[in-house]
Amino acid sequence: MAVRRTKGTVGVIGLGIMGGAFAKNLVAAGWRVIGYDTNPARRREAKRAGIEVVNNAAEVASAAPTILTSLPKPQALAETVQKIAAAKLKSKVLVEMSTFTISDKEKAARALHKAGHVMIDCPVSGTGSQAKNRDLVFYASGDARIIARLRPLLTAFGRHAFNVGQFGNGSRMKYVANLLVAINNVATAEAMVLGMKAGLDPRMIVDLVKAGAGNSRVFELRAPMMAKGRYDDVTMKISVWDKDMQVIGDKAGIAGLAPPQRRHARQLKYRFEPGVLLEQRVDGLFEVGLRVEVDGHLLILRHGRACPGHPRLARSKRKRRGCPRQARA
Repeated sequence: MAVRRTKGTVGVIGLGIMGGAFAKNLVAAGWRVIGYDTNPARRREAKRAGIEVVNNAAEVASAAPTILTSLPKPQALAETVQKIAAAKLKSKVLVEMSTFTISDKEKAARALHKAGHVMIDCPVSGTGSQAKNRDLVFYASGDARIIARLRPLLTAFGRHAFNVGQFGNGSRMKYVANLLVAINNVATAEAMVLGMKAGLDPRMIVDLVKAGAGNSRVFELRAPMMAKGRYDDVTMKISVWDKDMQVIGDKAGIAGLAPPQRRHARQLKYRFEPGVLLEQRVDGLFEVGLRVEVDGHLLILRHGRACPGHPRLARSKRKRRGCPRQARA
């Protein structure tokens, strides 16, 4: 039987919304992908997509010269780095693609360097739906020669890979991009609420905003979901949204800045009912806006109400609390 030829071998640690899409697109592009995730369901899904799933991070690093990490928390990065460093392997390149503080990434880079490995700071600009469609931009920072070698790999599951200079500049650029994404998410939801409360057809709002000066990439992604009232494909979790806002806020505080739009965007998470909406998609902010209007801010949630479409609401709680679309009707 003929041996299947590949473009190379790459490891992916973290097979969630983003990392799972990276891995699947790399397989489709002809790469051999070795993957790992702590979640058994994600491992099973990855295996069905043609990813070779192994038992831990050290096994990924043992099988692949380059490892991509897409992780939810700094602690997950620290644990991953510890396991790879302890495995005493030949030199590897770890491409860290999460949004964390620069100090967290520098700490990980030092631990890897001590073990003979190299880390590239390479956050991603794009949502989960964009990741599925290879519509991603990479902000790579660190060793320029390694970044140049990584370009064919990165462009196999994204649009552009930029070298933004010294280690940490990738994260700095990501903070700028994510602040704009957060503001545009909130602005899109508020604009859709305003138009619909004024009696405009939501589909018309989407079409005419896209044709005019008020359009944005975020509006193009989010507004059609809002117009249809359908959020079937999770593109980002509220917990990740809040983590990113915290990272950006800490960086802004160090710089002596406190953008009011960032504070407003981050307020939204704290208004959600704990354990109900914390893991839901960011697009669900629109449903909140339809239900609650307080102090002139359409999206400040004070009563913990949510649409029945949110699976974490028990049926009895759904009936008791009501649905924003029913309230609008």
